Amino acid sequence: MTSRTCLTVILAAGEGTRMKSSLPKVLHEIAGLPIVGHVAKAVQGAGGSDIALVVGRGADKVETSVRALVSNITVHEQVERLGTGHAVLAAQSAIEAGYDDIIVVFGDTPLIETSALEMAREKLAGGSDIVVMGFRPENPHGYGRLIEQDGRLIAIREEKDASESEKKIGFCNGGLMALRGDSALALLHMIKNENAKGEYYLTDVVEIANSQGKSVVAIEISPDNVIGINTRLELAEAEAIWQNRKRREMMLAGVSMQAPETVFFSHDTVIEADVTLEPNIVFGPGVSIASGTVIHAFSHIEGASIGANASIGPFARLRPGANLAAKAKVGNFVEVKNAKIGQGAKLNHLSYIGDATVGADANIGAGTITCNYDGYNKYHTEIGTNTFVGSNSSLVAPVSIGDNAYVASGSVITENVPADALAFGRARQEIKEGRAVQLRARYAALKLSKKAE
Repeated sequence: MTSRTCLTVILAAGEGTRMKSSLPKVLHEIAGLPIVGHVAKAVQGAGGSDIALVVGRGADKVETSVRALVSNITVHEQVERLGTGHAVLAAQSAIEAGYDDIIVVFGDTPLIETSALEMAREKLAGGSDIVVMGFRPENPHGYGRLIEQDGRLIAIREEKDASESEKKIGFCNGGLMALRGDSALALLHMIKNENAKGEYYLTDVVEIANSQGKSVVAIEISPDNVIGINTRLELAEAEAIWQNRKRREMMLAGVSMQAPETVFFSHDTVIEADVTLEPNIVFGPGVSIASGTVIHAFSHIEGASIGANASIGPFARLRPGANLAAKAKVGNFVEVKNAKIGQGAKLNHLSYIGDATVGADANIGAGTITCNYDGYNKYHTEIGTNTFVGSNSSLVAPVSIGDNAYVASGSVITENVPADALAFGRARQEIKEGRAVQLRARYAALKLSKKAE
């Protein structure tokens, strides 16, 4: 099938009014990726990397989103909304380029799987002219029924037009379709709008093709594949299905999860085998984790690369640009942003390390922060190999601390510290004997005064 060319027509011109949003419906996100992006990824996996995107409302934004994922794309505007058949013909110029296979999918069905599209293309390669993707819902009421005879699909019957016997059919139309490229345009142009709505329905090509003796078949795909998003409720339901798929995929690939239902992935999360995920973890986009690492509970990770056998959390936050080498440790209530943490380095608790480099085997004490922002610009902090930074230290960037140096607890470091040096940056402690008694007496007098008022 790799030798067959394929064009995927993505219909993304719907208004999406039920989303009640200023954002086009297909740009709402599941797992950090726009709905239409999920569709584009699925069709790419099935060899449909040439895409004709049919757009309407928010055309520029939708085009930009898809172009970020797919380079070989043409965009076609559907000015009038005259049915699915009319929408596909908006991409006529792309179809005319000549492809072996034409796949028609919807931009609001983010759960479509590559395997379903591959199955449809295999049927075309085997000689079928039209392949309709059907499913078996728990309750078929309201769906168009797929009427088959001797292995051929002879009609798609809408609920209102179905006979009592046809209504008992559980095999329903999913709306997704594949057509042989050499006959697709001719069939599409034969669709009429002789119906109550005066629209051109793509499903009519089934009976048109049958009348010409062409091969029309239906394949069964999972009901999840055809779930369309029209409301925020459906968006959340699709997110839940996607997350469950991803959790299953991860666990079967060797990732351990103590409470899978509490772990949330991004569309591009990459985790190697033998990683352990404790409960209540959220992954934003751009995360990769190497084997042997443990992510402890209640951690939030985004845009981060984590090496092998590292330990993260609990209650850790890794922001974009966090790059942790093998055996690094980022403990509870530690935040890392745009920083490289060397092999075996430890940030055990209550620290902020931003715009920094931390050398191998360095130890950063509790309460330490890199002061990287002066209100106008951000500056870099360099912390050397095997350096020890005592608790509650403030490192005012730009500043560097050499290898094997020692920073005393409670220091404010504003100047570079040479290798092997010991740095103090704090005020001298003074003792005032008996002053505590005087302070307590003063506070008691003030309290009585306020009470009298």
